[in-house]
Amino acid sequence: MDEKTINFRDFGLDDRLLEAIACLKWQVPTLIQEKAIPLALDGKDILARARTGSGKTGAFLIPIIQQLLQRKRTTSSETTVLIIAPSKELCRQIYNNTIELTRCCTGDVSCFDVSPQVDLIAQRPLLLEKPDIVIGTPMRILAHLEEGNLCIQETLRSLVVDEADLLFSYGCGNDVNQIFSFLPPIYQAYLMSATLSEDVKKVKKLVLHNPVVLKLQEPELPESDQLTQYHIKCEEEDKFVLIYALLKLRLIQGKSLIFVRKVDRCYQLKLFLEQFGIKSCVLNSELPSSSRCHAVNQFNLGVFDIIIASDERFADEPSAAGSSQPARKKIKRDKEYGISRGIDFQFVSNVINFDFPPNVEAYVHRVGRTARGNSEGTALSFVKRSEAHLLKQVEDYFTDESGESKAQFKPYLFKMEELEGFKYRAKDVFRAVTKSAIREARLKEIKFELLNSRNLKPYFEDNPRDLQILCHDKPLQTVRLNEHLRDVPDYIIPPTLRKFSSVEKMERPKRKSKIAKEGRASRKFHKNKKDPLKSFQFAGLCALESEKKKY
Repeated sequence: MDEKTINFRDFGLDDRLLEAIACLKWQVPTLIQEKAIPLALDGKDILARARTGSGKTGAFLIPIIQQLLQRKRTTSSETTVLIIAPSKELCRQIYNNTIELTRCCTGDVSCFDVSPQVDLIAQRPLLLEKPDIVIGTPMRILAHLEEGNLCIQETLRSLVVDEADLLFSYGCGNDVNQIFSFLPPIYQAYLMSATLSEDVKKVKKLVLHNPVVLKLQEPELPESDQLTQYHIKCEEEDKFVLIYALLKLRLIQGKSLIFVRKVDRCYQLKLFLEQFGIKSCVLNSELPSSSRCHAVNQFNLGVFDIIIASDERFADEPSAAGSSQPARKKIKRDKEYGISRGIDFQFVSNVINFDFPPNVEAYVHRVGRTARGNSEGTALSFVKRSEAHLLKQVEDYFTDESGESKAQFKPYLFKMEELEGFKYRAKDVFRAVTKSAIREARLKEIKFELLNSRNLKPYFEDNPRDLQILCHDKPLQTVRLNEHLRDVPDYIIPPTLRKFSSVEKMERPKRKSKIAKEGRASRKFHKNKKDPLKSFQFAGLCALESEKKKY
């Protein structure tokens, strides 16, 4: 006998909330939503462990909004919900999800995100209006609590700590502990995490009271019929040849996330692809948070299809380094930046590990960006000979005791000898992307984004449509562009790939005639010369007499 399919209406939700859920086209609850929402509506504390893309955000937002709508019937406006997330990007995502779920009750439920890096004084008036829901990073929330801008000692009813296992990774442990001193003794709490580490257990003791623990029996990555995982063994220069060929021949289609280990690698790859007319956007912690959030939104809206991201949190770990290196001058980075987990990149078809991740955790976090929900996705990893042991670690991790693999890792069958034409072109471009060009591009983009972030903010607030014109995938042009490289001649396309590839031919500009290139005065002269009335010349009677004497 088949179990009855649970519907959102079965939870007894407010009609306005149900209408918003229908607008989002959420047809049925996910597994974690099905288990967590009834418990949350009963007032239980919840510790939920579920993988990325499982619907954790909806699992705590839906019951919180439902409870708010019920309280609004009898109580005045107070800040009763506090949501803590480790990164600005994740805070913005939760805020957007809240706005979407309250679209039919905006007059009853208000929300404010304090994570943007602006002066506390500028946010104080908005907090004094007592929004129902406040969202922020631990550092920003603590700052407002200490300044007295946020007072929840007597009003807090619900606390959410999202991606709890990342809080300590971002160095937020002390801030989180101090925040608890500003909270009342009794409130309903939600602790959401992808892993149950020792740090999460510490937070659990501080936050939760007799919680219901939800450990969903689901794989860390989707099944092989939903997520296809490939790997291809290649060395450094071959990586660039492959990415050029795969993208230019459109063997990889749809939205793609390309992961590298360092920020310099982001710009090296962007400048390389730029030479072949392949547009991409770089995300890294040095850019303003507003620029990063806008870039993610543009990606989700389909403005561009390729994001190159650096997973620095894992790259800085000792296991990733492999050897001790001399200390370098520290570059100012956003400590609350997070890319590989938490952020909802929508409809990502491909994740490409251009640099293989340094450990299993990083691999899971990266690849978890695709095949979310019921969508299908592909993961492709480039593996150097020196990284073979890292691939082996990932394969072993997904192999159970019986020796059966939980995830199928397929070799990507590609003959490098068929790409000689691409290799010849890529080699020259690879050499042209020098360290100085990378450094110049890095500084150029940061200056550009800072200018837009600071100086144009008031303008964009008054002219929101113009914000869409701001492109994050613009060419950096620190390497001289060769227009002929944008085109792919037929003779360099391998015969075996011609039926699979779909290359757009570059339209060459038509040659203008010589007359079109001439100036205005020259064109007028030639026109008059053809007119017999205007081209007639008379030198005088003396000239006429001399002509007669000749005969």
